[in-house]
Amino acid sequence: MPGSTPASSKARVYTDVNTQKNREYWDYDAHVPNWSNQDNYQLVRKLGRGKYSEVFEAINVTNNEKVVVKILKELYQKLTDYDIRYYMYELLKALDYCHSMGIMHRDVKPHNVMIDHQMRKLRLIDWGLAEFYHPAQEYNVRVASRYFKGPELLVDYQMYDYSLDMWSLGCMLASMIFLKEPFFHGQDNYDQLVRIAKVLGTDELFGYLHKYHIELDTRFKDLLGQQTRKRWEQFIQSENQHLVSPEALDLLDKLLRYDHQQRLTAAEAMQHPYFYPVVKEQANANTDGTKAISSSNAT
Repeated sequence: MPGSTPASSKARVYTDVNTQKNREYWDYDAHVPNWSNQDNYQLVRKLGRGKYSEVFEAINVTNNEKVVVKILKELYQKLTDYDIRYYMYELLKALDYCHSMGIMHRDVKPHNVMIDHQMRKLRLIDWGLAEFYHPAQEYNVRVASRYFKGPELLVDYQMYDYSLDMWSLGCMLASMIFLKEPFFHGQDNYDQLVRIAKVLGTDELFGYLHKYHIELDTRFKDLLGQQTRKRWEQFIQSENQHLVSPEALDLLDKLLRYDHQQRLTAAEAMQHPYFYPVVKEQANANTDGTKAISSSNAT
């Protein structure tokens, strides 16, 4: 719609978290952080290597303290079906928590997810692009790494919300189950939207643009063409079929939506059947732990 103003949009969850908090909570311009410096640590020698990491002796150059540094290896190609379900569930826990605190991460990608596979621990790191969410506020679209940018960023829609992180998580899930890294491999931001449209189709894209009164950059008109939506099953091959299940494809379909309002929230995604095996195992572990404590108290 030429000349029209983009339609307003608000997050479906945790909409007013920051509205209800004191300004000091979200006004980071007034906060002075106490940064540590990784440059203070100098590697001395390699101590060994394991399946998932390399270990080095290092020294803190500020006080000559000896430390041990573990550098984790890339894990993508080594994860089992259950591993993917488990770590995606753990990542959703992290996202739901930060969203409940009124914070959008805005740079969810594999390099910002650290996994200690031996301890089954996951950490979402690098909060340099994170931002506090306020309803109907316009945000900078120059965030997130290209391959994980949501369509809203690529069409310059500034009134986005937590659902941006859910698109990025969906891209990670697609990469892991299809063994295709990255899943949407654009050469630049324009080509990135084209790659998305070649999977999700152009009819749905234009429907999204119409709903939110978004005027598409004229450079896209020749680039996009007419694309038909692909079925997720088309990406199944012999080398990845052991990682793909009907529930995985259903979850993926509910995350990778043009319309940010239609994507699952982190809390909703955690309730998806794809994660039932993880939820069941964690429930059993908690039950066993409770029984062990009860037995200990009884003696």
